[in-house]
Amino acid sequence: MRKILFILVVLVSFFSCKKKESVSVADETLGGIAITKSADSAKVIAKEAWTYAFPLAMNYRTMHLYALDKTYPDYAGGFNKFKHYDKIFTPADTAVVTPNNDTPYSWAILNLTDEPIVLEVPEVKNRYYSFQFVDLYTFNFAYVGSRATGDKAGKYLIAGPDWKGKKPAGIDKVIQSETNLVTLLGRTELKMEEGDIENVKKIQAQYKVTPWHEFSKTTAPTHKEYALPFPAFKQTDLTSAEFIGLSNNLLQYASVNSAETELRAKFAKIGLVPGKKFDPALYSPEVLKAINEGAQEAGKELEEGANRLTNATDLFGTREELNGDYTKRALGAAAGLFGNTKEEAIYIGTRTDKANNILSGKNKYVIRFPKGQTPKAKYFWSIT
Repeated sequence: MRKILFILVVLVSFFSCKKKESVSVADETLGGIAITKSADSAKVIAKEAWTYAFPLAMNYRTMHLYALDKTYPDYAGGFNKFKHYDKIFTPADTAVVTPNNDTPYSWAILNLTDEPIVLEVPEVKNRYYSFQFVDLYTFNFAYVGSRATGDKAGKYLIAGPDWKGKKPAGIDKVIQSETNLVTLLGRTELKMEEGDIENVKKIQAQYKVTPWHEFSKTTAPTHKEYALPFPAFKQTDLTSAEFIGLSNNLLQYASVNSAETELRAKFAKIGLVPGKKFDPALYSPEVLKAINEGAQEAGKELEEGANRLTNATDLFGTREELNGDYTKRALGAAAGLFGNTKEEAIYIGTRTDKANNILSGKNKYVIRFPKGQTPKAKYFWSIT
């Protein structure tokens, strides 16, 4: 799909974890972790770590709502369950920030810790659909749908990083994630024809996610417990040293990519270690203050970069496509979490009108296309 999407871009910025800075690190062991005693070092590392961790935090905020927060209006019922949006959105619908009436969503938050999950899709002819696989890091690591796999029915085994095995009989493809938490985001085209939402509902009803032991009719596996339980999401997780605690929790569910071994070792200098409980009392006041300042400065730089972002096309993709550019990954999480890879969609955004005035909901705007020059798209284009 080549989708042209005009979006009101939220505040974003540029800060690269790839930038190397010389820091003097002298360590002391606190709570079993070697923490730097240098406030200057702590601040530098915190800025880098915050940018690395920001997409995970934004991702978890959504995961928590759909899979863990029973008070959320669109709570899916837990992990490994679908939440389908099967109606036309109106201004009264506020659960989704920028609701899309072109492709009603089907959300599922998968937990692959204990076993793989099987995704089943029906035959979908003469209608666009896609399932986007987003790992905890926010990498788009796979797709199933019209572009990626065609219109035929299929069964796909989604496995976590520790799974080892061969493709089972009856499974079309094994899709392996480097994290045990995965966001599965489905989109099903709604044609602009009266009553077509009923056709969408029929297709959505045939989307299934099933734990492997249920699909294969075998014994359920033993449940694995992690050192830290799932926390509630707090805004301070993004604005202070508390981002370390959330990161330590979430990274329990992620494998360590070989390209990030040294980076993770550096982050450990401020206590960012998977499975370790964050305790501010273990830090000297000077180091804790420096970490807070580093997190806040990284957030400010994120905000200051807003006016430099005009195209979100290259902000989303696989780990290989983003190639260690943590700035892009953070920008993608800020500007449009769960944006599609450019092979699936193109996003063009603006925050201003033709007179360079900031767009305002108080005004009315007209976008004009010369005759015969509407955006070219294989499936559809839209304005959100």
